[in-house]
Amino acid sequence: MIRFENLTKSFWVRGQRKVVIDNLNTTLPTGRSLGLFGLNGAGKTTLMQIIAGTMHADSGRVVSDGSISWPVGFAGSFHPDLTGAQNVRFIARIYGVDTEALVAFVEDFAELGPHFNAPVRTYSSGMKSRLTFGTSMGVQFDTYLIDEVTAVGDAAFRKKSQNLFLSRMERSSAILVSHEMGQMRNFCDAGIVLHQGKLSYLDDINDAIEVHLDNVSRLSRG
Repeated sequence: MIRFENLTKSFWVRGQRKVVIDNLNTTLPTGRSLGLFGLNGAGKTTLMQIIAGTMHADSGRVVSDGSISWPVGFAGSFHPDLTGAQNVRFIARIYGVDTEALVAFVEDFAELGPHFNAPVRTYSSGMKSRLTFGTSMGVQFDTYLIDEVTAVGDAAFRKKSQNLFLSRMERSSAILVSHEMGQMRNFCDAGIVLHQGKLSYLDDINDAIEVHLDNVSRLSRG
């Protein structure tokens, strides 16, 4: 369960306050894989970071009865001057998991070769995504926050990522952001739509996609 209590977040843009999350009071259910939809700039990444605790809200709070991953694909979770292996060891200590087992898992999964022992600041965006996705999947969380990462790499790596994600979803929940509607249908059974600062929960992923596409259509019509 993840519950938002009077959650608000805004940013100052060109001297004006833009509210991207407006006094949310919503409870997300346990055991569901949720697709998070929203127009560009709606605040999806912001919401994910607040849920993970890597960004502070202006007011309100997020309450959860389980463990939540960092936002996979958010490179800010990793120290740029440490190597991939050093970052993984650090995270293992933070979450209290077997250090060498996690390092071995990520090294095998991410397929970074010698770059695994190079500073993260030297990584391409794709390499960072492989590292963050592999590390996140290597730690057992109750809820995973996923942002397009299963699309990284060649066809074989994407398939491996998707299979790993599905195996984790057999016992965990997820919030997934993707611009691929097919991916949302494959991995999610319900959806949440962030629009004009408000969040709507829909129990069927197809209903959430329909609401999102309607918002996109309204925007295109001006």
